[in-house]
Amino acid sequence: MGDFVLACKADEVSEGRMKEVAVQDRVVLIANVGGKYYAVAGKCPHLGGRLAQGKLEGSVVTCPKHGSQFDVTDGHAVRWLKQSGVLSKVGGIIKPERPLTVYKTKIEGGGIMIDI
Repeated sequence: MGDFVLACKADEVSEGRMKEVAVQDRVVLIANVGGKYYAVAGKCPHLGGRLAQGKLEGSVVTCPKHGSQFDVTDGHAVRWLKQSGVLSKVGGIIKPERPLTVYKTKIEGGGIMIDI
């Protein structure tokens, strides 16, 4: 911990937007929510959908593959699968709900630094 590395420039991620970046061997999603930057795993833990291809509404990103939703401020799953009823239960058994990995962020010299 404490090993902050440059993810991207702050001006590359305007408010209400997100950007996928590669940092070391990880795919990371940078999101700007209310002028604050958050960094989370860039792939959905359900089936690996690229979250940057999804939709960001407030602090919630929706995976483009199966509609899983996560709060980028703390990584928790808002909704694991878009389906309901039996399909949701079966999907939850096959792939149990998991949060996104969250990385600490700081701004330094105009860049978004994340703790890898």
